[in-house]
Amino acid sequence: MSDTATQTAFENLTVERELGGRAAIVTVNRPKVMNALNAQTLREMAQCFDQLRDDKSVGAVVITGAGEKAFIAGADINELAKMKALEAKDVAFFGQQVFARLERMGKPTVAMINGFALGGGCELALACSLRTASKTARLGLPEVSLGIIPGYGGTQRLARVAGPGVAREWVLTGDMFGAEEAWRVGVINRLFEAAELRAGTLKMVETILSRGPVAVRLALETIARGLNMSQQEGEVIETDMFGLASTTEDMREGMNAFLEKRKPNFQGK
Repeated sequence: MSDTATQTAFENLTVERELGGRAAIVTVNRPKVMNALNAQTLREMAQCFDQLRDDKSVGAVVITGAGEKAFIAGADINELAKMKALEAKDVAFFGQQVFARLERMGKPTVAMINGFALGGGCELALACSLRTASKTARLGLPEVSLGIIPGYGGTQRLARVAGPGVAREWVLTGDMFGAEEAWRVGVINRLFEAAELRAGTLKMVETILSRGPVAVRLALETIARGLNMSQQEGEVIETDMFGLASTTEDMREGMNAFLEKRKPNFQGK
C-alpha cells in the first residue's frame, strides 16, 4: 500500500507516492492495448515529467505499466500506420523530447519492467537511469519488422547502455529477448521474481534516497555529460563536480556521521 496515493487528472497515467512520498510511481494505464504509447499518452508524460522534476518533495521516479502483461508494448501502430514522412519525423522528434525530459530530470529514474517492453516501451526504459525487471519480462526493438527503425532514441541509447554490438543485434534482428538475456548484456540492472518486483525495486530506490541527494544529482549529471566526451574531458567534469560536492552541508554531515558512527541526516543542501 502506498503511503499516499494521488490520482491525477491524466487519462492514461496514474501517479502515486511511496517511501513517505519521496518516490513517485508513474503507471501507464492502457492495459487493454498493452499500454501502447499514443500521442495523448506522450503529451501527458511530458506534463507529468515536468511536474515531477519541479516537485522538491520527489527524490526519485519509477515508471511502470498497468496489468500483468506489459510494461509498454510499443507505440500505437494504429497511429503510426497513417503517417507520412514529415508527420512521422515530427512524431519521432516529439517522442525524443518527452523521453529527454525523463532522462534529464536531475533525479534518479527507474523503469520497473513488469512485462513486454517493446519498441517505444524499450526506448522509454533506456531513457531511465536504471532498469529493474520481472524474470518473465521480454524486451526488444522490433521496428525493422514493420519496415521502420526505432525513433524515440533507441538506436542511440541502447548503444550507450549495452554497447554497439548489442544495439546492432537488437535493432537489426528486431527479436525479443528475455529478461535474463537483457540482464546479461547490461540492459537490466536487477532481476526479480514477478511477485517481488515492486518491493525489490522500491528497496533499491530507498537505498538511493538514503544517500546524499546533492551528491546523487551531481553524480547523475557527471555520468551523463561524460558519455559525450573523451575520458580525459570527463574527468575534468568529475573534478569540478567533486569540488562542488565538497562545499555542501551534506558533505559535512556525511563525513561527520561516518566519524561518529551514526546514520547521516542529509538535507539536500
